[in-house]
Amino acid sequence: MFDRPASEGNRAVLVQLDFGAGGLAERLAEFQMLAGSAGAETVAIIQGRRKAPDPALYAGSGKVDEIAAEVLASGADIVIFNHELSAGQQRNLERVLQRRVIDRTTLILDIFALRAKSHEGKLQVELAQLEHLATRLVRGWTHLERQKGGIGLRGPGEKQLETDRRLLGKRVALLKERLRQLEKQRKVRRRSRERSEVPVVSLVGYTNAGKSTLFNALCKAGAYAADQLFATLDTTSRRVYLHDAQRHMVLSDTVGFIRDLPHSVVAAFHATLEETAQADLLLHVVDASSADREAQIDVVNEVLAEIGAGDVPQILVWNKIDMTHGVPTVEEDGYGKIERILLSARTGEGLDLLRNALARQLFPIMIAGEALGPPASPMDDSDQADS
Repeated sequence: MFDRPASEGNRAVLVQLDFGAGGLAERLAEFQMLAGSAGAETVAIIQGRRKAPDPALYAGSGKVDEIAAEVLASGADIVIFNHELSAGQQRNLERVLQRRVIDRTTLILDIFALRAKSHEGKLQVELAQLEHLATRLVRGWTHLERQKGGIGLRGPGEKQLETDRRLLGKRVALLKERLRQLEKQRKVRRRSRERSEVPVVSLVGYTNAGKSTLFNALCKAGAYAADQLFATLDTTSRRVYLHDAQRHMVLSDTVGFIRDLPHSVVAAFHATLEETAQADLLLHVVDASSADREAQIDVVNEVLAEIGAGDVPQILVWNKIDMTHGVPTVEEDGYGKIERILLSARTGEGLDLLRNALARQLFPIMIAGEALGPPASPMDDSDQADS
């Protein structure tokens, strides 16, 4: 398991306020999963309704008093807001509550830090964390240099905070340079794929929609898959042989999206997410069992537009029909264009329909019976090209 075990120091009071956005129950359920994925033990949930956030305390003084009472009663170690707090609001809340306070962005970045396994993934997460924390720099950062006291690092009369910001800036610049080098390597691999005329298909979707389970089912890849948020963070690619077309494609499993995805994450992962924008086809995986699926589809499409992948052709894949008693189906529009496929990656129901749909979409001339040259020889589906 990648999750940090819940233990002392992780007893959390969760706070979610209603500003009239709707979908409150779904947001709260997702918030609880996020907290659990970070290793928090939820000891209390505080809710309330406001017209707008309080400038100083976000929740308002009365609600903060209620949170403080619950913190004392439950013995909580940390308070987590399902909202983005300003640096001032966070400091004010910590002063009143006498507990560590984190917001939704910090929580998501913490989970990303737990999940990242590749060298590039770890660099991207660290960059996102540092750029987010730089906006609320109130404590010492000299640990970045692994030296206590900063001896030999300060100029005459330089304040500690100025030293900390300088060290932080140096680390951010170093991370960006390393990621630029890795991005160059990825572009070389991409040009190689383009020369070989192998189409690229990317799996996208809301976190926990079942992308990695579908990836494993199609590729026999053994990628990590679990019923948890952000189980996959590092992009993985495999060559897949489509028997109907007698051709190969490259299938990529990518990080899942989530509502209110921090901009620092999108910025830090832009190179990885750019792979999605360069794909020939997107398989938009949807959790068919989720009551919030329509809103989740909208969230994914908004992020795709933000990263420049809004115009890439996509097929909706409604996954987990084994939990809805659905029937494997391929739905087409009036012109024969594939719009949606219903399947279960876990049981394998409908996978043959998806493979046939991919062949039709990627190699339409061949499927129509016209030759495109000698067929490609089948290769082991585990032939890999990890990103």
